[in-house]
Amino acid sequence: MKVEQERMRARIRAMTDHAVTGLAVLATVIVVAPLVAIFVYLLYKGASSLNFDFFTKVPKPPGEVGGGMANAIVGSAVLLGLASIIGIPIGIGGGIYLAEFGRGTKLANAIRFTADVLNGVPSIVMGVAAYALIVAPHISFFSFMGHFSAFAGGVALGIMMIPTVTRTTEEMLLMVPNAIREAALGLGVPNWRSVLSITVKTASPGIITGCMLAFSRVAGETAPLIFTVLGNAFWSTSLDRPIAALPLQIYVFALSPYDDWHRLAWAGSVVLIVLIVLAVSLVRFVTSRGVLKGTS
Repeated sequence: MKVEQERMRARIRAMTDHAVTGLAVLATVIVVAPLVAIFVYLLYKGASSLNFDFFTKVPKPPGEVGGGMANAIVGSAVLLGLASIIGIPIGIGGGIYLAEFGRGTKLANAIRFTADVLNGVPSIVMGVAAYALIVAPHISFFSFMGHFSAFAGGVALGIMMIPTVTRTTEEMLLMVPNAIREAALGLGVPNWRSVLSITVKTASPGIITGCMLAFSRVAGETAPLIFTVLGNAFWSTSLDRPIAALPLQIYVFALSPYDDWHRLAWAGSVVLIVLIVLAVSLVRFVTSRGVLKGTS
């Protein structure tokens, strides 16, 4: 009798295990399916429009067939580079302060609350704020302030990166065991050096992942760029002038009445998604190979 009961319990456990596993797989498919569907549809609509001209030429005048988005691709690289220079160091520094030096203080709580609020602020609000602070003023100490410019767009995107990088850095540092900190302090290493050389290095894969998440978030933003960089149909890499950007160019072309511009908008969407996936995959590959891991 007991043997039969044990067998029945084993069967129930096995059936429950298979059922839960099936539900987990189903949930994963439901989450991934929309992403795959969007990516496949983008490839279907835009891959046929990708050619050499798309990556080497600027857009043609309205109504003319041909041209490309080379200026927008370069402009996006300039904006994202500037945003990373602004957002990543400040975000990592803020995360280090919250996790290592400001635990329990009122200032740290205020910074943490502000970062959480900024994470939920719509990007268009960031764009309006950047417009009011950088684009609109006519009197400034900097020649590239007071009008639409790449600098204004880079600042807006950089500010959007800061809260994500800050909170991710804090969480990754808090996951580092205290025994590592105590071992360094026990050897007479100063606290600031222990944080920078040991704690941050140990948490570097997670911190880099957070930076890439912030990078991916701002890479496709359009609303802040409408209020800051304005856009440019020609080549420009100057920080004090309006500049083209891939998301902004896609937005303008998608709203146009020209079929050829619609075709370029689909192609630009494919390129934007592929570039983001490649950037994130490259960083993940580098960290997984141990090049940027916190190992000595």
